[in-house]
Amino acid sequence: MLGPVAVKRAYYYDRKCHVGFCPKDRDLDIGTSYSCGVRRMMSKVGAYRPFGLGHQDLYELADIRVNTKAVERVSQTVGAQVEAFHAAEARTSLSDKIVPIKPVPRMYVCMDGTGVPVVKKETAGRQGKCEDGQAKTREVKLGCIFTQTEVDRKGRPVRDDGTTSYTGAIESAEVFGQRIYQEALRRGMRRAKEVCVLGDGAIWIWNIADEQFYGAIQIVDLFHAREHYWNVGKAYFSQNKDKLHLWTEERRKELDDGRVEDVMNAIKECSSQSGCDKSIYEREIGYFEKNKERMRYAHFRKRGLFIGSGVLEAGCRTVVGQRLKQSGMHWTVSGANSIIALRCSILSNRWEDFWEHRAAI
Repeated sequence: MLGPVAVKRAYYYDRKCHVGFCPKDRDLDIGTSYSCGVRRMMSKVGAYRPFGLGHQDLYELADIRVNTKAVERVSQTVGAQVEAFHAAEARTSLSDKIVPIKPVPRMYVCMDGTGVPVVKKETAGRQGKCEDGQAKTREVKLGCIFTQTEVDRKGRPVRDDGTTSYTGAIESAEVFGQRIYQEALRRGMRRAKEVCVLGDGAIWIWNIADEQFYGAIQIVDLFHAREHYWNVGKAYFSQNKDKLHLWTEERRKELDDGRVEDVMNAIKECSSQSGCDKSIYEREIGYFEKNKERMRYAHFRKRGLFIGSGVLEAGCRTVVGQRLKQSGMHWTVSGANSIIALRCSILSNRWEDFWEHRAAI
């Protein structure tokens, strides 16, 4: 960092259009008050830290004096540019001319959603879970892709190092479906020997799996599935913790073995008792019925497949939660999406690609 630098260059003014510009600004990438290097630092700080703390970090670490609003504006501008760059790369992957050098043995596509607090105008007319019925958050749809080549000595799957990439935004399931499909193509899905889709029971996830990843193995995250028989157990054995433990332990063994029908029969037995809230049992039986072929966990284990979406669960916390869900934060959709783009790029090890592309323009 050199500090303030004075640059003399030619300025051209069009009297007819009343517009002026300096062609050299584009060559030097100094169209704003900050150089490319400073904008890079500001946007990376903004990706990791609240804007109010980010400007302090820049001063302490690099003696760069900027205000909070400047960090916010630059972070959001660069975030939008990063999103556009990665989207262009993803669209290029739709061409059959782009062929990955190394075939992919087994590719996993994971999807999940997590809420982000937003300003009031972003939830106008949307139903929420609050007492007043008003939504306070918008859902970020996040996708994660990684590959697997080997299993360990116990036959458990091992994720390939350095293969995890993230993509996501606050957007409709239809738009996100195209996003995650293009990212999978970019990662070499066409040459993958096997593709697996991992997710919870959300309908939009399996709609995308059917439409964009036809023929892929579909697996419901085991730990999400366990929550559903626990819902029944807590409703039925709420006054007897010993029986609750015994009942849920039996269901755990059945589900781990992929015997989903046995789990459903056990829930039906509970629902036949008088005084029970039938809606709970009907909802959970429906969940297992709809997803039973995605819960053949013994078969999946035997094949050395991942049966949990822990990578994406951690991704939701790392990509979204740690930055966008801190106390007192409320985002616009465009602002949140810009920060999500920055964090996806950094955590997918694509940050340098973006800046090298800018330097080559």
